[in-house]
This record gives sequence, structure tokens and C-alpha cells, in this order.
Amino acid sequence: MREFGIPGKKQTVSRVSILTGLTRKEVQRVLAEQGAPGVGDTRERYNRAARVVAGWVRDPDFADATGDPAKLELDAGPASFALLVKRYSGDVPARAVLDELLRVGAVEQGPEGRIRLLSRAYVPRNSDIDKLDILGADVADLVATIDHNLQRGVSDPRFQRKVMYDNVPEEAIAEFRALSAAQAQSLLEAMDKWLSRHDRDVNPAQQGTGRVRAGIGIYYFEENLEQRSKDK
Repeated sequence: MREFGIPGKKQTVSRVSILTGLTRKEVQRVLAEQGAPGVGDTRERYNRAARVVAGWVRDPDFADATGDPAKLELDAGPASFALLVKRYSGDVPARAVLDELLRVGAVEQGPEGRIRLLSRAYVPRNSDIDKLDILGADVADLVATIDHNLQRGVSDPRFQRKVMYDNVPEEAIAEFRALSAAQAQSLLEAMDKWLSRHDRDVNPAQQGTGRVRAGIGIYYFEENLEQRSKDK
């Protein structure tokens, strides 16, 4: 509430819900423990803004004629940003989600008011704090997978692979960056579609017991070996 406000705008429970992934009721409960009014129960931990971006990418109701994420009016038309937020982020106001996506550089709003998605993934461009938060979560997941494979990899392995060559010319790197980014994004979007069909927050009709967090992560790495030799 204190540290992540938008200059010139009053901080709101809805915005804190977007930043933390908690429901508004849970945010109110935490505030109540600090002396502010409101109570509630925890029901989810998803980052709501990321869920909206994922829905925008995969849902044909919010696609243009070419199948790409369409430019959306805030609250007008059959496929508005407000409807997108309602479908994928529940009770959070569309304005609060838009403010968050604008803050991190995930979307832009043109002079005519339409909202355009700048990235097919929720990757903050303008906030070092958000980037560090994502980095910390990704590192924790990778370390957890490594630890699992060390402890139980023979009987219950988790997928952990990489491909690497160490004598690639610099001229080929740009092409490989583009190729790996495009194919990795395509794979992640396919995995996202499958997981969303089985996630009970997105698809309440999904049956089953227990609650498991599962996913797949992909990372790119590159190192200039000649420069490393010079630095030694």
C-alpha cells in the first residue's frame, strides 16, 4: 500500500490485489490485522494481471482477424478489456488491471482509447522490482526441480534438459535468439492452453481433488567464451 502506488493516484485494495495475486477480501483481511477495516479468506494466489494477459493471447473472443490479440476498447463492444478482465480475473475492476499493465509496460493505450498488448507474456518492462520478483520465483522453481531430481530422480524424474554448443560463430547468434524465442513462446502457449483447461480458477467445471501448482519454464543462455578468456 505504501511502496507501490502510482504517482497522482490513490492506492486501492484492487491494485494491491493485482500486485500480490491475492483476492481483494484477503487483502482487506491483512489490512484489518494492521488496523484497517475489512476481513476475508484466502482463495487463490495467482497473479491476476498475468492471467488476463494469458487469456488475451489464447482466447479467440479477444483476437483479431489474423488470430493475434486484438486492440480492445476499455468497456465498449462485445469483446472489451472489461469483459476480458471479468472472464480471467474475477471481481477486480478493469481499471485497476489496466493501471497495473500500463505501469509495467505490458500494454499501451492509444489516443483513441483502445488498449494494445505489447507482449504475449506478462513480462514487466519498466519495473526492476517486478523483474526481480519474477527472477526470484523462476530461480526457486528451477532449484526445486534440481533438488527433486537429485533426491527422487530415478523413481519420479521431473523434466530438466538443455541443448548447447560451445563453438558457434557470433554471426549466427541473432538468428538463434529469434528462433529459440519464437519456438519457446509457441510451446509455452500450448502448455498454457492445456493447463488453463484443467485449472479450477479458470475452468470451475474442472473436477478433481487436492491442489497442485504445476508448469514448465524455459530460459535462454549465452556466453562469449573469447571475452571470458580475455577477462581471466
